[in-house]
Amino acid sequence: MTITRRDFLNGMALTVAAGLSPAQQLAAQPSRYPPALMGLRGHHAGSFETMHALAREKKKFEFARLPFEETYDLVVVGGGISGLSAAWFYKREKPNARILILDNHDDFGGHAKRNEFTLDGRRIIGYGGSQSLQSPNSLYKEPPKRLLRELGVDIKRFETAFDRSLYPSLGLSRGIFFPKETFGRDVLVQGDPSNLEADETAKRPENTRSREAIVADFPISEASKKQILDLYAGTRDPLPGKSAKQKRDFLEKTSYRDFLIKTWGCSEEVANCFQGRSLGFFGLGIDSVPADDLRDLGYPGFAGLKIQGANAAWKEPYIYHFPDGNAALPRMLVRALIPGVAPGTTMDDVVLAPFDYSKLDDASQRVRVRLDSTVIDVRNEDDEVQVAYVRNGTAHRVKAQHAVLACFHMVIPHIMKELSDDQRQALAKNIKTPICYTNVLVRDWKALANLKVSNISAPMSFHHQVALDFPVSMGGYNAPRNPSEPMLLHLAHVPGAPNKGLDARTQFRIGQGKLFTMTFADFEDRIREDLDRMLGPGGFSSSRDIAAITVNRWSHGYSYVENSLFDQEDNYGSEVLEVARETVENVAIANTDAGGDAWVHFAIEQADRAVKDLLT
Repeated sequence: MTITRRDFLNGMALTVAAGLSPAQQLAAQPSRYPPALMGLRGHHAGSFETMHALAREKKKFEFARLPFEETYDLVVVGGGISGLSAAWFYKREKPNARILILDNHDDFGGHAKRNEFTLDGRRIIGYGGSQSLQSPNSLYKEPPKRLLRELGVDIKRFETAFDRSLYPSLGLSRGIFFPKETFGRDVLVQGDPSNLEADETAKRPENTRSREAIVADFPISEASKKQILDLYAGTRDPLPGKSAKQKRDFLEKTSYRDFLIKTWGCSEEVANCFQGRSLGFFGLGIDSVPADDLRDLGYPGFAGLKIQGANAAWKEPYIYHFPDGNAALPRMLVRALIPGVAPGTTMDDVVLAPFDYSKLDDASQRVRVRLDSTVIDVRNEDDEVQVAYVRNGTAHRVKAQHAVLACFHMVIPHIMKELSDDQRQALAKNIKTPICYTNVLVRDWKALANLKVSNISAPMSFHHQVALDFPVSMGGYNAPRNPSEPMLLHLAHVPGAPNKGLDARTQFRIGQGKLFTMTFADFEDRIREDLDRMLGPGGFSSSRDIAAITVNRWSHGYSYVENSLFDQEDNYGSEVLEVARETVENVAIANTDAGGDAWVHFAIEQADRAVKDLLT
């Protein structure tokens, strides 16, 4: 059967084979269950319009004469991992505290979102944002370690839940897609010459091809192929006569693209083979990422420099992943903070635990989560905090003894007028990275099995990555193991482009605008085109094989990270972060923005610090 766009309603193919229809899905779920919604999610319609009106259009909201409807000990602005952790830490110190958590989305979790699908009666779970716990054994300090222990998260459990041998046992490996627009013809190469750090697979398939055989299939000139092999061999020092410190200083101020072309003497087509590979980690192409940062991640060309190796944190396997990614953490926090929302107490039983969203904002509970609520004003007044927010077009006011702003740094100057100029400017520097995570439910993954790939890097395509979902089985949820089973394909897109002299923040602002103007139909067209071109040789047909699509659009995604190509010591770094997150009387500031990178442990550490600032 051929499925056209008219067969799609919010991302779900309306066919009998697709399982439940949208109406049946609605009837089968509680009255409100956002993880099962499809179509355009993430920064979805209804989540950003009020803030855009306040920040961009300078709209004045009338709330000064409104009565205070409720009084709390703590109001938290932002229901992501950091905001929920702040509520947890506060409640630990003040068990009887009354806490209100306000979030502008229709679901809690912030960027840690869960996507659910049903196909032929089978439940398929995936992640729509924050992906995994990065190197918890190396990077985590005591606050996140303690929180995970108290929630019942055992890091070692992932070693058995994540089947690192599944895809290699099927003969699948990484692959690289070269699009015809840049390389003259569409080519999917099976294999990847890179030795990536923090890999999620336990071993390579026994029939893994040699680096020479893989590069031989690249659609580039013979001279460029030789240059790539020389890069990986690493026998030459491209910076002879320089000390180790001079080499590091050079790499910090040189983009990886310039390092390849100007330092190594590689061709433009060699650089194009790597251009978009850095998008998923930095939100920038290699022309805007310092060479030293990519040296840390195992990119080629550095071995001959004979300087200190990569950060030890990247040596940990990338396996600390729930079936729904980091969405499991906010679910565990909410379940612990609000009794009755969901059953269970363990990291396993949370995977399939039913959540009753009608109990999130229950007046009988000491902790309440109020969704679809955009905060427009926060102020210290008479030794208390007054908070105004808009919900369903109506303004409301509440007050509390304390507040934690676990929202985007760039939003805070617009909702809190009493900040100093220095703090206002420091907060405004955190221009977040746009990124889009898409889950495509396919009826089977035979095409990838035929092509012998599980994860495709596409450094010059709209989607820079297409991958089979991580094979994680926990709590009665079993990840697909046979290519004939339904599977989620995870696609990643960052609206990046050659920088043309633009700094990172300007590139991010342009990318944010691009994402906000794209409709679900726009994304669907690009999804179908990319998958047909990449997987078509393996027998894939988007009109036949796609059952559902959820596009998680994060126009304001990753926290801004200091970039040595564009940031001087006086305009970003630890000093700026310290000014940005300063507590103002009874209002403290958290979120990963306050930690300087988009990592879960930063979100938790900053929540811990914010609560300590308020209570000590």
